[in-house]
Amino acid sequence: MDHTAHHTSTAHDHAAHPTHGGHGGASWGTAAKATLHCLTGCAIGEILGMVIGTALLWGNVPTMILAITLAFVFGYSFTLFALRRAGLDFKSAVKVALAADTVSIAIMELVDNGVIALSGAMDAHLSDTLFWAALLGGFAVAFVITTPVNKWMIGRGKGHAVVHAYH
Repeated sequence: MDHTAHHTSTAHDHAAHPTHGGHGGASWGTAAKATLHCLTGCAIGEILGMVIGTALLWGNVPTMILAITLAFVFGYSFTLFALRRAGLDFKSAVKVALAADTVSIAIMELVDNGVIALSGAMDAHLSDTLFWAALLGGFAVAFVITTPVNKWMIGRGKGHAVVHAYH
């Protein structure tokens, strides 16, 4: 391996990292895109879980467990498929997806399910406006809360920043 191209000083070249702003922070646009990408997978899983649990007349706890599980599965899957398309082997892609999405998905699920639980929407039916308003409102609140977290993490080379090398 040719090591002559590596820096020998301890100084860090911020210009070499497009996700960094002038002072080591990620842009809001980058953070919003990362959050939206993650939220899309989470939303598909969450909605699917809520619809299945509600349609099968499951109780609140099993329905939320299913919804949260599917949110993580779909959230990770979106990143995993992109990484596999970029040529990463499955094991490496799983590791990168876990590193990229775990904190983001966890925050979104905590916020979204908090909104759903506090609004009383878990006792609503699929045909009730409250069910859908709380679910979609929870996604909006989760996006607003998670975007600054993703901005902070990306600016430090964590979270979705680990995926950028594969785009």
